[in-house]
Amino acid sequence: MNTFSRRSSDRVHSLPASGRSVDVSPAFPAPDSAALALNILSVLMMYGPFYLANTGAMLFGKWIPDKIGFSSITIDGGRNWKDGFRLFGDGKTWNGLLGGAFFSGLLTMLTHHLWSEGLPPDARPFVDPTLLAGSDDWFWFSGEWGAAFAMGFTLGLACMIGDMTGSFIKRRRGLKREGDESSEAPLLDTVPFAIAIFATAFALFDGQIIIHEQLHEEIIALLVLTPVIHRLSNRLGYRLGLKSVPF
Repeated sequence: MNTFSRRSSDRVHSLPASGRSVDVSPAFPAPDSAALALNILSVLMMYGPFYLANTGAMLFGKWIPDKIGFSSITIDGGRNWKDGFRLFGDGKTWNGLLGGAFFSGLLTMLTHHLWSEGLPPDARPFVDPTLLAGSDDWFWFSGEWGAAFAMGFTLGLACMIGDMTGSFIKRRRGLKREGDESSEAPLLDTVPFAIAIFATAFALFDGQIIIHEQLHEEIIALLVLTPVIHRLSNRLGYRLGLKSVPF
């Protein structure tokens, strides 16, 4: 696999394996609406493994436990807040929290395996989220594969914590999910986890392709589109039997 070494002064990245030098400054040109749409799709593909932590939470929090007869462990332990409502509800479990982060780690390794040879802008929308990772990065554990897993696990965990935050706010507003009862709140079900992912990416993954300066507008666009994307994925999960409700 190709590994980039960064030179922050001129942002030129060299590929030791091939001897090529790649200037990533024009990595995501968007001179027209079609190119902008392509960049938004590129951001979605890079952040897809982190967004899909929710799918991993479905698998490890509901589908797998149901199949093997394992009881999920709720994070709040059934405890209520001072308003009389549950802290997070039945839908937030330890196995879903950690399983979602683990799932994101695996998916990031998969995207690294599939897309690491491609270089933007030609490779768009299939851009490896760990494209600019190197041995000087804090998340570089046991080489490129460890780095891919660490990035995915970290941002997947951020997704799960953001999702829990939304659940906490929902319950303070009297919206709940206990047993067969579930309340729908489109923005609280989506925006908190997306904000958590992007905030963590900017805070912990400085210099990485996922927060490239040319993609800031596209990241905002993806944030706006997240409720629609999340609703469609939840409906699919419901049809596949991974979720008990279509939202």
